[in-house]
Amino acid sequence: MRKAHTVKDKVVLIAGGGKNLGGLIARDLASHGAKAVAIHYNSAASRDEALATVAAVEQLGAKAIALQGNLSSAGAVQKLFADTVAALGRPDIAINTVGKVLKKPMADISEAEFDEMSNANSKAAFFFLKEAGLQLNDNGKVVTLVTSLLGAFTPFYSSYAGTKAPVEHYTRAAAKEFGARGISVTAVGPGPMDTNFFYPAEGADAVAYHKTAAALSGFSKTGLTDIEDVVPFIRHLVTDGWWITGQTILINGGYTTK
Repeated sequence: MRKAHTVKDKVVLIAGGGKNLGGLIARDLASHGAKAVAIHYNSAASRDEALATVAAVEQLGAKAIALQGNLSSAGAVQKLFADTVAALGRPDIAINTVGKVLKKPMADISEAEFDEMSNANSKAAFFFLKEAGLQLNDNGKVVTLVTSLLGAFTPFYSSYAGTKAPVEHYTRAAAKEFGARGISVTAVGPGPMDTNFFYPAEGADAVAYHKTAAALSGFSKTGLTDIEDVVPFIRHLVTDGWWITGQTILINGGYTTK
């Protein structure tokens, strides 16, 4: 049984795997023996970064492919899994890092903006979990990225944290439904990360606050969550941490708790 809980010789699918945290996860799992990694990216704007990640994964000895798709429709998520299966075989590990942030007062958020946030953060996650349950091999592992703002009492992130919040329930439901096949399902909420996903939504004063808000900020290179500190937890959850399932885990140096 223990042999099932390793990265070695496994097929991995990472949504949003071309850059930032997703790109580092792809490299890390390849370095720990993954056989093949499917690296999803959203649009032409991130294609070059995705191809660079593919090249890095191949240098580490794993097979890699890049797959493009806007995952805001169920059909696009279904196609992502189908293309992965066709090219690499059924995945053993599926990780969804896709997300979109909007920092704005509720009074100023349009219906179109809300729908865009809901599609990226909630709908895509739901159908990713659905397809993972249909396509993963037995004893598979599923991880979805949420946000540490799920543990915050704060204004202006209603459409971001609010559309990530349902993923907690999706995670619990999927863990119960898929558990009979040995599949573990978890959600991970990093704190504000030192990547280009974080900075565009924040002004200088907010950046300064976030860099001092975590209990361990003084021991971080930037004061923010470093993606290098998140990746080992992801690797643990898809290997020896398989017994953790149905949980939302905040990895943030004490930025928020719940």
